[in-house]
Amino acid sequence: MNLLVVFIWLLIANVSYGEESPQLQALKQQYKRPDFIPFPADNPYSADKAQLGKMLFFDQRLSRHFNMTCATCHNPSLGWEDGVATAVGDINESLARHSPTLLNLAWGETFFWDGRAATLEEQIRGPVEAEVEMNMSLAEVVQRLNKVAGYREQFQKVFGESINETNILKAIATYERTLVSGTAPFDRWVDGDEGAISAQAKAGFELFNGKAGCSGCHTGWNFTDNQFHDIGLATDDLGRANITADPDHIHAFKTPGLRNIGQRMPYMHNGLSANMDAVLAHYISGGIPRTSRSALMKPVLLNQQELDQLKAFMATLDGEDKPVSLPILPI
Repeated sequence: MNLLVVFIWLLIANVSYGEESPQLQALKQQYKRPDFIPFPADNPYSADKAQLGKMLFFDQRLSRHFNMTCATCHNPSLGWEDGVATAVGDINESLARHSPTLLNLAWGETFFWDGRAATLEEQIRGPVEAEVEMNMSLAEVVQRLNKVAGYREQFQKVFGESINETNILKAIATYERTLVSGTAPFDRWVDGDEGAISAQAKAGFELFNGKAGCSGCHTGWNFTDNQFHDIGLATDDLGRANITADPDHIHAFKTPGLRNIGQRMPYMHNGLSANMDAVLAHYISGGIPRTSRSALMKPVLLNQQELDQLKAFMATLDGEDKPVSLPILPI
């Protein structure tokens, strides 16, 4: 064990030499899990509304050809993604971007890789109505659901009114806001359990917040700044610039959170990185130099031991999630 590793072990774990430094304690608190889920004032939580939203989330009646549900691209068994490089839409048509996770969207600020939706309710409309995705106007969804007595009863119970587009979106958004990554070993360490993660992972946390520079974008308990950055990835997609027309946003995409990252391969907005080794190789290279590339992106000299430490740390972010049961759909 070289002197650098010894130093990191003493700084982070400090098992045998007293308390953690105040600096490390303060740093850990920046990543502390919240103790409640935020819901907007115009769409407050209720258990019945979340259950109705879950039914709709898993219902093929929201797709024109009854061949897709929201879970087609957002599978709970795959970190609420779909396990392929880019999403597959209506009639097996490949799309341009990777399906982002639905985990922890209650804390989101904008939605989609390019941030074109300001609310989760607005985001949900997108894939339902997109011709290359579920290919159903919400007006048509309303017509379909109105033919189902069970849905008519549920909407009346939850909203006190008949089925309409707004309440479809509110119900699904309420369910999606309940999709929160489970407590992870990292969280137990933050809460004071020194044995929850390994010395190697603790060293990785130090690198993540220091030399490797990961925390420049991956901040807070969900490990995202909710901002848009060009990370120098090979792509023809203009990203955020399609929305803002700002040249600084060319090839810029929203920083993804890192919770349950081990379940969510492949990575990047276009699924270009097959595994975490490929992700780290990209970041230490600094990416493709170009005018729009983020100033935070620059080559980083990391040896194999340090890369292994970073991977060990990120493995501690996989939560202990509860199994997701499929709802019984109204008929």
